[in-house]
Amino acid sequence: MQVIETLAEGLKREIKVVIPAKDMEVKMNERLADVKDKVRINGFRPGKVPAAHLKKVYGKSIMADLVNEIVREQPTAILAERGEKSATQPEIAMTEDKDEAELILAAQKDFEFTLSYEVLPPIELKSVKGVKITREVVDISDEEVNEQVLKVAESARSYETKKGKAADGDRITMDYLGKVDGVAFEGGTDQGAELVLGSGRFIPGFEDQLVGTKAGDEKTITVTFPADYPAKNLAGQEATFDVTVKDVAAPADVEINDELAKKLGLESADRLKEIVRGQIESQYGSMTRQKVKRQILDQLDEMYKFETPASLVEAEYNGIWNQVANDLAQSGKTFEDEDTTEEKAREEYKKLAERRVRLGLVLSEIGEKAGVEVSEDEMQRAIYEQLRQYPGQEKQILDFFRSQPGAAASIRAPIFEEKVIDHLLTEIDVTDKKVTKEELLADEEGEGSEKETKKAAPKKKAAAKAEASEGEEAAAPKKKAAPKKKASEEGAE
Repeated sequence: MQVIETLAEGLKREIKVVIPAKDMEVKMNERLADVKDKVRINGFRPGKVPAAHLKKVYGKSIMADLVNEIVREQPTAILAERGEKSATQPEIAMTEDKDEAELILAAQKDFEFTLSYEVLPPIELKSVKGVKITREVVDISDEEVNEQVLKVAESARSYETKKGKAADGDRITMDYLGKVDGVAFEGGTDQGAELVLGSGRFIPGFEDQLVGTKAGDEKTITVTFPADYPAKNLAGQEATFDVTVKDVAAPADVEINDELAKKLGLESADRLKEIVRGQIESQYGSMTRQKVKRQILDQLDEMYKFETPASLVEAEYNGIWNQVANDLAQSGKTFEDEDTTEEKAREEYKKLAERRVRLGLVLSEIGEKAGVEVSEDEMQRAIYEQLRQYPGQEKQILDFFRSQPGAAASIRAPIFEEKVIDHLLTEIDVTDKKVTKEELLADEEGEGSEKETKKAAPKKKAAAKAEASEGEEAAAPKKKAAPKKKASEEGAE
């Protein structure tokens, strides 16, 4: 077998592989000898089939199997012998001429194919001893915990039916039918719907018109859907809702005590406060972690400059751009709405894709040298979290992970990355800094490439999701179309 390098330009490689026809014939004859005693052909005793006849019957199929084995196995062996790692699966090209292919299968012509691929660039790791980062830390006050506990209590507040008119803060139970131009629209109907007036759950103007109603009242409400309403057929449209008020209930007083805790399935108010404090700590801890990681990535980005495989960058860019395009389609906005152009946006996102790929390769090399591994237990926990997000679809998700080779890698990669960050935190200089929650949660506009880029991003939400270094939000199931606001505006219900 001849292996000839025909292209070595930057990270691009092209290899021509030639296997002489005589060598292919030798391999074919060896296979024919192996099957000679196993095949059954009418008119011949077992093991007595002439070689020429055996070749005539099985020669082409055996040669086809040999060709498939070679193109399946040799690329890996060739790269290993060359000491190279391919950025993506090498592209294999063979003749498409039928006559030429027939000659190869008949062992009358050399079998040739080419491998085209990009090599992963060599990365010489640098010391991180001089890297310094600041870890922002927030002290959680009892006052903040009590505020959150109060919100929990209010969400669990009980209501008692009252006589008279509904006021802000009262809960009404109603049936409604929504219409646009006199025609009912999908998702605009509900029965027994509960709404706390003043909660802001429904679109502007809807709740205000229910103040002063009482049980048994029938009222037609006229509202206009917001211009950015997710359902495009309703966005900006004037609509009427025929509402029948079934019940008006006044809120009971909110008390934070053991009885409330037991109502929530906890043993005491102290336990409730403990859990709420833990949730706040987790929220702030995630933000602290994100900012710490961003600082590390920014400094690694300054330390490492090398050519990145175009194939990896293109795949990363396509993923980012598809996400941005989907967000644009949902919002109905354009690049011009944010004082930019598609060309400028594509340029900025291409830079982001290059950075992500480069940092991914650096983190991979650091993790490999440090012996970072993802355990099976960690993988199982991550997959379980995926299953929890899609109740009722567990079997389909498990089948997906089993059938798609890259699916497990998509789960493993972020776990590996976080473990590499943990490793780096043991080697770099970390200084804790006490900050307020407002300072911690403030956008770091203008810092790092994981930031939002105003000119590039047609929509901040799109940019933030595309550029988030970690913790990307999962898509939430859609709620009823009307008259509720978008899910992002509703908050906890």
